Amino acid sequence: MEKLKRPVYLKAGTDDFFKKMRTEVNNTILQNSSLYLFNIIKSLGLLILFFLFYSCILLFGNHTPLLFLFYILCGVTMIMLFINAFHDAAHGALFKKAKHNEWFMYVLELFGGNHWLWTRRHINLHHAYPNVPDWDIDIKQSNIIRIFPNSPLFNYHKYQHIYMWLIYPFYSLNWIYIRDFKDFFGKKDNYVKKVVDKIPKKEIFMLFAAKIINLFYLLFIPMIVLNQPWYFVLGAWFAMHLSGSVLGVVALVSTHVDEDAHFPVTDPDGNLSATWAMHQMIVTKDFSTNSKLANFLYGGFTHHVAHHLFPAVGHTYYPYITPIIRRYAQEYDLPYTSYPFYHAVRSHFRMLKNKGVKENIMMMGEI
Repeated sequence: MEKLKRPVYLKAGTDDFFKKMRTEVNNTILQNSSLYLFNIIKSLGLLILFFLFYSCILLFGNHTPLLFLFYILCGVTMIMLFINAFHDAAHGALFKKAKHNEWFMYVLELFGGNHWLWTRRHINLHHAYPNVPDWDIDIKQSNIIRIFPNSPLFNYHKYQHIYMWLIYPFYSLNWIYIRDFKDFFGKKDNYVKKVVDKIPKKEIFMLFAAKIINLFYLLFIPMIVLNQPWYFVLGAWFAMHLSGSVLGVVALVSTHVDEDAHFPVTDPDGNLSATWAMHQMIVTKDFSTNSKLANFLYGGFTHHVAHHLFPAVGHTYYPYITPIIRRYAQEYDLPYTSYPFYHAVRSHFRMLKNKGVKENIMMMGEI
């Protein structure tokens, strides 16, 4: 893929709001060590809970309703682990020592993922350049969906606000069994190759090993052990991925890609028009921040502005950082948006409908 010059943010001035905000957060919120301990307990608890539900599949799976129930509970817990525990560990925010975060990320392989790849595409591409066309891999994943204004427009995109309801529930299956392979071996629109010159052979081995191990214990062992038709077990396994994906997609579509989303582009010299911190405020949104259930399920995604401004901080701190961000937004006239999850999801599909047709001056707001 053609090598593009990395975008460069505007240099922050001496009166930059983020310098003051960071100092206040460091001196107040981050002094609470109980939030750090709660994050570890929650993360390890979710991991134990997943394998407890998996054990229930093997113990009680001969009863078909229980088979589906415990597979679905595995799916919900799996996505919560991705969004909460593994996400924090990828940012070095779960444990204080980097090696402990690295060790914990190896557990991700049991779920079919590849922590080496995820860290590079999430940290080095999405967090480095959120919503920037040709760089943010979490937004540009496939031509099936059109979000970036500079992406090619195909006739079928006029229906994307309809068919994506049917495709999003397969998100985790796509991630584990398609997207990882595309990012390792694909040549067309391979954003990962922009930040990785050569993929280590060890990671290629780990890629295949993780997929095989994941399928073996989650699908084939229940097929062998349980007195159930193979297609019942396969159906329950699909239900696990579908239920987990539906839960996870709410977070993914609610934070960067609504109908008012901004997609900043660089000038010919590769420069962006805002500072790093201002850019995060412009392209990121919160959702359901006052919901204790949403905060528990989605971790740092509900307080996503705090996450993008303080990515190396655990998600359990974010509900206490967000009020500070709101105060600075008011004081410095900064962009800040927070809305209920149902509004965020509805706005995302309106955006898909708008991006699925040819833009005109009415839609661009030029008259």
